[in-house]
Amino acid sequence: QVQLVESGGGLVQAGGSLRLSCAASGNIVSIDRMGWYRQAPGKQRELVASITRGGSTNYADSVKGRFTISRDNAKNTVYLQMNSLEPEDTAVYYCNVLVLVGVGRFAEYWGQGTQVTVSS
Repeated sequence: QVQLVESGGGLVQAGGSLRLSCAASGNIVSIDRMGWYRQAPGKQRELVASITRGGSTNYADSVKGRFTISRDNAKNTVYLQMNSLEPEDTAVYYCNVLVLVGVGRFAEYWGQGTQVTVSS
């Protein structure tokens, strides 16, 4: 089993910044992809950003140039630096990881979610 602990959410004014962290622990051989999703009220969960073990990144168009995803493989931790936040960024943010748990066996895990609220 793998546990994900998220931190860093909160309330911020438009134009402000927040940094989210997600630390994975447990039965981990290695972590392939790590990412952040978000879900606003009444909307579907959407990908915000992802990063492979090698450092290749992918961003939603709506956050390009404002958000930066990074990871520390030694700590099994992924970060999301969010700058120039907008009210439209308000959502619950979920950490997502794809973990190698055995030879040729992968498992996907989700964090519990952390609320990000951006006031106008």
